[in-house]
Amino acid sequence: METLFWSCLAGGILFAAVSVLLGDLVSHALDGLLDFMSVDFLKPMVIASAVTVFGGAGILLAHYTDWSGFVVVLLSVVIAVVISVLVYFFYVKPMDNSENSTGYSIRELSGRIGEVTIPIPETGYGEVMIRLGAGNTLHIASSLERHQLSAGTRVVVVDVQDGVLRVTNLDERRGDVV
Repeated sequence: METLFWSCLAGGILFAAVSVLLGDLVSHALDGLLDFMSVDFLKPMVIASAVTVFGGAGILLAHYTDWSGFVVVLLSVVIAVVISVLVYFFYVKPMDNSENSTGYSIRELSGRIGEVTIPIPETGYGEVMIRLGAGNTLHIASSLERHQLSAGTRVVVVDVQDGVLRVTNLDERRGDVV
């Protein structure tokens, strides 16, 4: 029985080391091969922690108690499940929720402030740069009121039609409001 516990402990530690050092390489090599086993709770981190804790708890219980092998295995399984649940809810799940995406929908740009980079003629198209997150994005734009907008003009996106931002001069709008 002690061999099983030592094997689980060593295997879990080895899995953790390999995951940290070669995780991306292994992930690309398997390339979705194990996606059919994809259950939200069965993450590699959770499974590895369960196996490692099972081995470690088994070794400690077998060495420091006089309990029978069945009780030691049963208690080791319970401890492993409890620790795995804690790892999932206090580490894995919060990390999944904290991932940031750089993706956005062009519809989300309405109301955003930008700057004209390529002049927008009265009846035509130019280009507007809008700051999103830590970077800038460039989009085709046209003037909503059919006014010429020169490069460097601050504009606000009023609407998006057919992938084209419909913008108006932000500085003129501020003058109208005051």
